[in-house]
Amino acid sequence: MLPSPLRSLVAAATLLVAVTAATAQPQLDLPREPITAGMYRIDAQVASTPQQRQVGLMFRENLPQQEGMLFVFEQPAVQCFWMKNTLVPLTAAFVTDDGRIVNLADMQPQTTDSHCSEAPVRYVLEMNQGWFAKKGLRKGAKLAGAPFAGR
Repeated sequence: MLPSPLRSLVAAATLLVAVTAATAQPQLDLPREPITAGMYRIDAQVASTPQQRQVGLMFRENLPQQEGMLFVFEQPAVQCFWMKNTLVPLTAAFVTDDGRIVNLADMQPQTTDSHCSEAPVRYVLEMNQGWFAKKGLRKGAKLAGAPFAGR
């Protein structure tokens, strides 16, 4: 039998593993917003709360080609992203209030490398890695849709 303090530690670690396993689910029920990038349509899931932004696209095994996730922050700031628990290679577009892409960052799955915006932004749009390049979209391109209207 384990000493009492060690039993408590083992119980706490077991609980932590159980809670982590229970929350290791992709979030698939976020609201969606259509966004356009030139002639291309994106079906963007919108992550606008701190919890939604924290989970993001974690635990997804795939992402349909025309789908992405739009992270919406309360105010423009330098935003930094990483790929811990994210299984799909992604490209992040850091986007200003008016929909202009400030910079793009290719991100590798399951890494903690930090990828940051080159200027303050309110939005970050994650798509499958290479999506922007295949469409000829780069820094300075404009996105359109309700999130960027009137800003």
